[in-house]
Amino acid sequence: MSGLKLKIGVSDSDRTRPIANGEVMIDGVVPEVTLMGVQALFNRQLKEHYFDVCEFPLATYLRTLERPERPYLAVPLFPSRHFRFSSVFVNKKSGIEKPADMAGKRIGLMVFDMAAAVWQRGIFEEFHGLPRNAPIYVTGGLEAPRSGDEHPQVYPPKFTIEHRTDKSLAELLATGEIDALYTARAPSTWPSETVGRLFEDPKTVELEYYRETGIFPPMHILAIKQPLAKENPALAKALFDAFSEAQKIARAKLFDQVALSTMLPWALESLLEAERELGTDYWPVGLAKNRTMLETVIRYLREDELITTDFAPEDLFEGSDILST
Repeated sequence: MSGLKLKIGVSDSDRTRPIANGEVMIDGVVPEVTLMGVQALFNRQLKEHYFDVCEFPLATYLRTLERPERPYLAVPLFPSRHFRFSSVFVNKKSGIEKPADMAGKRIGLMVFDMAAAVWQRGIFEEFHGLPRNAPIYVTGGLEAPRSGDEHPQVYPPKFTIEHRTDKSLAELLATGEIDALYTARAPSTWPSETVGRLFEDPKTVELEYYRETGIFPPMHILAIKQPLAKENPALAKALFDAFSEAQKIARAKLFDQVALSTMLPWALESLLEAERELGTDYWPVGLAKNRTMLETVIRYLREDELITTDFAPEDLFEGSDILST
């Protein structure tokens, strides 16, 4: 593999910029890197399959494994991770004070199979007494009405699901037409007199969850078009090495205080605190260090009935030469 020209699509983050700006090279690859907003990136890839290598929604990737011809091969890297306790918003008049209070309530969400919602449904059932099928789920656009799904979805019959096309979810939450919102992005109607967070101190709850499980939930994975991966068996390892190095550079830049790499005045202190609380390898790469997490998200997708196969973590990377990582 030499001089392989690839179109690579990723979100704009400190973990991907070293790839985009050429600070980290991908062995044997001439990359054309596009940085995009997450939702626009996913919508383009899932409808047009434009990029050869793409940051990809984790839950959706697992769904693709049940197709007769698997369209993608994943690399055990997770460009986006997020504790999602901070991403649940409520109408203050709904009477919701804890996750279990959402039983029978109307919960908005933009994409039913988005990883944020998969983790939220699974965690709230397993640890907070809210059966995943107890709420009524309402789909729609976050800030503007949406006429339909932006990329293909499946809606398991065990859930009660409504589709709103007349108003945004942000507006529905503010007016009380929905009681809560599972989201990856805060709605424009928060903070306000009518909209608040479910957890006013999400960090405390997130740390409790991490201490119990050791999981920092990933939202995305890196995926290669399957034919390309088969034609170039060294590609997965080259991408793994490059993106792993980019992640190390991102950490080093947070540590370097000569000039702040972000507008956060206490970036170093936040980094050191995260490493005290979560360990120095809190954003692990490779299969071995992510096995428990992958087993959990597979189980949550099975319990959601978004997949029917009891995959093993190795199945996500079948055919790759980096299963030993």
